Amino acid sequence: MAHKSRKFHGNIHRRGLVDSGSAKKKDFSVGPVMLGFFVFVVIGSSILQVLKSASSGPLASQAM
Repeated sequence: MAHKSRKFHGNIHRRGLVDSGSAKKKDFSVGPVMLGFFVFVVIGSSILQVLKSASSGPLASQAM
């Protein structure tokens, strides 16, 4: 606890000055494979929905 207090008091006057060791590198929260899979599923399902509604005709969508 005392170590954290000393560290805080030592840094209180150096506001805005961050040493490069403590700055973290920004990483993606999801990998490129998962992002590609998600895009594939979303776009694929929307294309299938459009094809299904186009092939069923205009009256089938109004009946629901």
